Amino acid sequence: MRVSPKLLNRYPWFIRLFFWKQRKTYGQVLDPGLLWGRSPLVFAGLALLYGAVNRRRSPLSAELRSLITVRVSQINHCEFCIDINSMTLHKRGASWDKIAAVHDWPNSPLFDAREQTALEYAEAVTRSELHPDDALFGHLREHFDEDALVELTGLIAFQNMSSKFNAALEVPPQGFCRMPDAPGERRAAGG
Repeated sequence: MRVSPKLLNRYPWFIRLFFWKQRKTYGQVLDPGLLWGRSPLVFAGLALLYGAVNRRRSPLSAELRSLITVRVSQINHCEFCIDINSMTLHKRGASWDKIAAVHDWPNSPLFDAREQTALEYAEAVTRSELHPDDALFGHLREHFDEDALVELTGLIAFQNMSSKFNAALEVPPQGFCRMPDAPGERRAAGG
């Protein structure tokens, strides 16, 4: 990583509580948390925002949220995010074949119309050369009400911030997602 984490006992107590929860959930403290934790107020705001976009009562299904985070992470070349979000996507019900196909979703029959529209929107928001046009918003409105559109846009923006932060600081994958090998081929973690 381009920035070194501090010793765990050098972080404020409330951030160490997050690290305890990460260790309980993931078996280890997450490297991005160690970096964000260098700025305690920003860390606190980030944690609140993450909790809001990833809550159970979101109008977006858990699997769709994870699908979007994987694709945005791929576009932004964030190895850490691809790793952890692919694991989460699998835990939320996606098959390994579907996870492996996320990078080429337009050419895969594994994604339904709602997922395709959300992925198209995620790409348009993430890629600066693309912009969501009226036609895309027409398709979005077929699948999402206005509250869900705000949530989807917020999720895409959050994942862009997170994955660009991690990619810029070269946060490596932490080995969460070990994609099964296809016959005669080896895949990197995260697909």
